[in-house]
Amino acid sequence: MPEWLIERGIGETRAALVEDGRIIEARVAREGVVPVGTVLEGQLKSVGRNAVAIAGGQEYLLPKGAPGFTEGASVQVEVTREALAGTEPWKRPLGRLTNESVRQAPGQDGREVSGSELDEAGWLDLLEEARSGIIQFPGGELRVFVTPAMSLIDVDGQLPPAELAVAGARAAAEIIRRHGVGGSIGVDLPTVEGKAARQAAAATVDEILPKPFERTAVNGFGFLQIVRPRCHASTFELAAERAAFEALVLLRQVRREVGAVRLVAHPAVIAVLEANPVWLEALSRQVGGAVALRSDPSLAISAGHAEPA
Repeated sequence: MPEWLIERGIGETRAALVEDGRIIEARVAREGVVPVGTVLEGQLKSVGRNAVAIAGGQEYLLPKGAPGFTEGASVQVEVTREALAGTEPWKRPLGRLTNESVRQAPGQDGREVSGSELDEAGWLDLLEEARSGIIQFPGGELRVFVTPAMSLIDVDGQLPPAELAVAGARAAAEIIRRHGVGGSIGVDLPTVEGKAARQAAAATVDEILPKPFERTAVNGFGFLQIVRPRCHASTFELAAERAAFEALVLLRQVRREVGAVRLVAHPAVIAVLEANPVWLEALSRQVGGAVALRSDPSLAISAGHAEPA
């Protein structure tokens, strides 16, 4: 049976749905991001077609408007899409007006674990997929590109076109779920002759990807579009905010150190850590010693490490 594993870390909480020892779905909840399902007390800033409410110091767009209310009215707002990081940090979160009482988001049921259990299920592999956007599957490869308009998945490989279309559709559907990709998604499959082969590829997506989602048929050029609810940033989108992503990976990496440590990293990563002293204080408590920083511009942005202080 699949089981959700929850790891509470510095600056973020990581959740992974694990089946047969492998992560089939993952979610990273950044600290300070109000999760979907939270109900906040707020005030209407504007009404009409561009209704906006302010709640918890944050502006929420209200796509369904605020019928029956006037500007300045006190309202309850349920968060329906979180603030997005990565490629769209400017995009405001979404909400809807509700009669429900103020509440925290429904908790993700799961077993709280240490990082080693997530690593055994493939968490480090998942991070590398998010960084590179390159995923291997038997007979081929996926390349994932994140844009503000949509996420694009290119399928390439050595299998005969009809086989590659089905295998690529399966791999793409698995990766969409694994990394929490939502919104508009384009999958570029190989061009195949015959309607039956295209239908087989589309049917594979239906088999693998949990609902709700909508999709088109695979057209004659091998293109398939999928639309899923977009409630939060995917891990690909989080990885696009590269310096913050690598700073949090580094904090997780060194959490098992004992005593005073010095974090050595690319200047962009060090700048993120310097801007978040609370993270460093939390790490200091974990390792039981002082935490210092050293910037090294010769390092790759993902090559941060710890050394004795």
